[in-house]
This record gives sequence, structure tokens and C-alpha cells, in this order.
Amino acid sequence: MRKQRLTLLLLLFLMTACSSHTPLGNPEAPYPPQRKPEIGDILHLPTGVYVDQQALYDNAERVQVVYVGETHDNPASHRLQLDILRHMAKTNPGKVSLGMEMFTPEQQPILDRWSAGELEEKEFLKQVKWFKNWRMNFALYRDLLTFCKEEGIPVLALNANKKLQHKVGRVPFEELSEDEKALLPEMDMNDPYQRAMAEAVFSDHNMGQNMLDGFVRVQTLWDETMAQNVAAYLRSVDKDHQIVVVAGGNHVRFGYGIPRRVFRRVPASYLLVGSHELRVAEGKEAVTMNVVSPDYPMPPYHFITYTEYELLENEGVKMGILLGDDKDGLLIEGVVPDSVAEKSGIKKDDVFIKMDDIDLEEPFDLIYELNRMKVGDKIEITLKRGEETLTLPVEFTEAKPEHSSMEMKHGKK
Repeated sequence: MRKQRLTLLLLLFLMTACSSHTPLGNPEAPYPPQRKPEIGDILHLPTGVYVDQQALYDNAERVQVVYVGETHDNPASHRLQLDILRHMAKTNPGKVSLGMEMFTPEQQPILDRWSAGELEEKEFLKQVKWFKNWRMNFALYRDLLTFCKEEGIPVLALNANKKLQHKVGRVPFEELSEDEKALLPEMDMNDPYQRAMAEAVFSDHNMGQNMLDGFVRVQTLWDETMAQNVAAYLRSVDKDHQIVVVAGGNHVRFGYGIPRRVFRRVPASYLLVGSHELRVAEGKEAVTMNVVSPDYPMPPYHFITYTEYELLENEGVKMGILLGDDKDGLLIEGVVPDSVAEKSGIKKDDVFIKMDDIDLEEPFDLIYELNRMKVGDKIEITLKRGEETLTLPVEFTEAKPEHSSMEMKHGKK
């Protein structure tokens, strides 16, 4: 009996001792690289070995799903996505698809027409309501989506219904209607790593518990919906088909977002690829967040590329106007002081009719054209002012920060 008690005490001691051990090394980078990374480097995080692009491509060839986490407004992220997709399309022609966080299943028929070459860019963006639904400058995604159109690569809409997203952000799941509950994917709300990420993001904001809970619900809805749609694709194709999934870094990094939830449904092989900005371009500092990431017990990616947080080469131009609707054109509801619009003589309550020879029937028509222009370009705006029709020359100068956001009924432009 005494021997049994001593054995039990020894086991308890060993268990307690083991539970108090700190990790041997850094779980997020178990093998520290031999030198500091530089812009352009690619690091295999599990081994701490720097590799070239071809090694990354070779690994991508061997899996069914390649997740590429992005910084939405960093052009370097999108070049990485295109490089990987282009290589996979070359080595596995006709058997690669692109899954995108930026679209929802309601838009799938439009995406199918785009990949089939049936839509020009302006009509495509108009139909998917790009500037309303995603709002990032399309120039960031143009090369990626144009490549899909040119090569006939299917583009898959992955994200959740917008109305459901907004509702889930406001109310707990149990308060949804039966019809709304029927739209939910299988949900796992108990992932501790996702919760820790949400709390870290919210630590940089002065928001309450209800807002945090709503954010966690929406984040989980996004991840589970995207995982469900990726899994449905995998079930519908042969195992030699591949999908490149592009989504924000927090949906991919550490694997707990989309990847783990896909694997729960379909245990397919996958690769996590991401990037880390070593340098922030002048002018980007204001958009970075002061977030201290939790410590996680695993590497964030299999491969990480080191980049600069770049400026978009051409971000379009701004006029400094507040747009509304009018049956005969675009109503100017406000003009920003000292803006291009004010300097050009544009006034509140003017109604835009044309930009050069382009009819302006809805805000999209103007927004699309301005996003394609650059500083120094000149146009003519035809407008109505009361009973008078005027044509005013407009020259675009460097936009000031206060002119650069799109927040209005249709946005400040």
C-alpha cells in the first residue's frame, strides 16, 4: 500500500513538473535563422532555412490547398499571390482555381462570366459592386484577376453573405431568425487562438465586451463560411486539382482560421504562405495598428516572405466632393475646401452629367474613372447649375489626406 502511495506521489510530481516547463525555444520560430531577414528573403519557418522562390513553388505543387495570407493594401502581398498562382497554373494547367475572401456566393455567376472572358473590367466591377462591397483599390487586385480571365482560371467566391455578417455582428446566434440560422455554416466558437487574436486587435481600441463578442462572431462566421466553401470545392474535384486561397492574414496565419476549419471538413494537404513587412513606406505609417500579438505555440506560416509595406504606384485621384444621386446625373452634396473640385469651380448642388465623353449616370461611373487616373491628368466635367449647363476643366494635383477617404453616401471622391 505504501509503495502504491509513493508511486502515485511520484507520478503527480512528474506531471506537475512537466506542466510548469517553459517551451524549449520559440514555438513560433523553433529554429532561428542564422541571420536577420532582408527584404526579398523567403524563410521556411519550421526549419529556419532561407530558400529561393523555386523551393516555395515546389512545395506548393505538392499540396491541394495553398493559403496565401495578405495585407490587403500592400501591393507586395498581391504580387506574391500572382507569382504562386501563375506557377501553379503552369505546372498543373486546367486544374487550378483561385478562392477569394473578397467575394460572396451571390456573386459567383458574375465571377464565372469574368473567368469565361465575357465581361470587361468596368462592367465586372459594376456588377459585383466592388467599391461598395470590398472598397479596396481595385488596382491592388487587377493583375491577379486579369490573369484568371486571360487563363480561364475559375475564381471562387468564399465569404459570407453581407446581410448575415452585419446581423451576426449585432446579435448573438440564438437571437437570429430561423431563416438566418439556416444560412450559418457549422460553427466552432471555441478556438482559443482566434479569441486571443480578437482580444489583441481590440486592445488598440476603446470598445466594450459586446463589440468584442460581435467581432468574434463575425470573424468565426467568415472563417467557417470560407472553410465550408473551400471544402465543398475540394469534394467536387479530383485530388489532382488545386486551389489557391487568398485572404487577410488573420484568416490564414497560424492555421486556426480557414485552414484548420477546412481540414476538419476535408483533411486535404495544405501550405501556409504569408509575408512580414520589414519596412514601412513613407505615408503608410498612419494605417498601421498598435497591436501586440499573443504568443502562439506554432509557426504562423510554413513559408514567410519579407517585404516592404509599399505604396500603390497609382492610387487614382480625388476630387474632394460628396456625391449623391440625381435623376439627371450626379448631385454634388458637398465640396471639400481647398480641394481639386473647389479650385476647378465646382459648387454644392451642381449636377455632373459627363466626364469628357463619358456619361455619368451613377456614382460608380465617376469613381471607376477617377481610380484609373493619376496626378497630373486633366479632364473636363460637364455639369448643370440650375438651368445653366457648364463645362469646367479639372486638373488633378496631389490629393491631401483629408480628401483621400471614401466615406459618404457613395463616398468622398
